[in-house]
Amino acid sequence: MKKLIVLLMSAFVLNASMAQDKMEKTVEVGGAAMYPSKNIVENAVNSKDHTTLVAAVKAAGLVETLQSKGPFTVFAPTNEAFDKLPKGTVGTLVKPENKATLTKILTYHVVAGKYSAKDLMKLAKAGGGTGVLTTVEGGKLKITTKGKKVMITDEKGGMSMVTIANVNQSNGVIHVIDTVLMPI
Repeated sequence: MKKLIVLLMSAFVLNASMAQDKMEKTVEVGGAAMYPSKNIVENAVNSKDHTTLVAAVKAAGLVETLQSKGPFTVFAPTNEAFDKLPKGTVGTLVKPENKATLTKILTYHVVAGKYSAKDLMKLAKAGGGTGVLTTVEGGKLKITTKGKKVMITDEKGGMSMVTIANVNQSNGVIHVIDTVLMPI
């Protein structure tokens, strides 16, 4: 009897999860569905591809900010993007004594407002091929396009590509990127 109850409960939970997927237009990131009804942090913690970013956000004390109303546009580097940094960089940045530097880098990936990929492409077109966004950190990001892809150039000249666009959240949108953006 216990096995039957457990089996029925499992089926109910699975069915409820599938029903939520059908009701909300989700995007899969890092093997997990990202729900538009959840905030940036609630979704990011489920992505296997963003464990480094989530750990960094926690170390910088930015969880509460990214759970707030927003709206925010977050350019979210993957674990592979962080792996491109020189060896030991992430480990050094998450140390308490480097919190200010880590916060500067992470807030450089956040823009106030909600910008879809279409909005970013329009911004680039309106700027004659290059649009500019001001980050929460205060720095500038240059937005260009390469075919149908959105490209982002940081203030040091580093370039990142949006690999998964328009991951809508209750408090903004995430665009997954392949390279960590660096402020001056």
